Amino acid sequence: MNSTPSSSWTGFLMGLLAGTAVSSLFIGMVLGYTMSGGMLTGTIGGTVAGNVPNVPSAPDVPEAPAADPAPVTARDHVRGNAKAKITVIEYSDFECPFCKRHAPTIDGLLAKYKNDVNVVFRHFPLSFHQNAQKEAEASECVAELGGNDAFWKFHDAIFERSTVGGTGFALDKLAPLAKEFGVDEAKFTACLDSDKYAQYVTDQMNEGIKAGVQGTPGNFVINNDTKEVKNISGAVPASTFEGIIDGMLAGK
Repeated sequence: MNSTPSSSWTGFLMGLLAGTAVSSLFIGMVLGYTMSGGMLTGTIGGTVAGNVPNVPSAPDVPEAPAADPAPVTARDHVRGNAKAKITVIEYSDFECPFCKRHAPTIDGLLAKYKNDVNVVFRHFPLSFHQNAQKEAEASECVAELGGNDAFWKFHDAIFERSTVGGTGFALDKLAPLAKEFGVDEAKFTACLDSDKYAQYVTDQMNEGIKAGVQGTPGNFVINNDTKEVKNISGAVPASTFEGIIDGMLAGK
């Protein structure tokens, strides 16, 4: 019988572990991984909130079990009609390559559904992305100093200009970027250097973990009339969102 890549990988690891004295923690970490779509993905068991070692979700991941994300508040960054029937909450990482690829999908949903859909962006900076935490904090400094429009312009620019597989957008370029959108560079630098929004970003990430986010992008589609929630993991095709949104708009 021909073995699958998954079974071969698992067999190799189990053989390695059988002959090696390793801690139970390491065993739990290894067994928490699976092969999916040719990529090593998964969640390490017993993850501590605030230090999430999850890998970014692979594309075309099936719909995840429904969960309840934190309610949208005045502190959230909303794009589109604030009174739209459907809200898409995206937990994202500015250095995540799948999030970068996912951004045009979200833009396309806003263009297609116009007043029926809005989008909320929340932070989920993965610990192995070197600059993601500070980039998230930087976006909040921009929002404080320049408002919601400046935040979204900064958001778009980060994804458009960041590199994939590197360190994202260079930290020493964040202040000049903020200045492009009308933010005072000195005030921005003072805000970022103060770590003013470090805990806020961590809190958002912890809220995402509680809601069921295991990687980025983590998406929730919410019917604001019925409160129905669908959880979609990964940079899935637009058609996945459209099927859910169309059903919610039709009352199905």
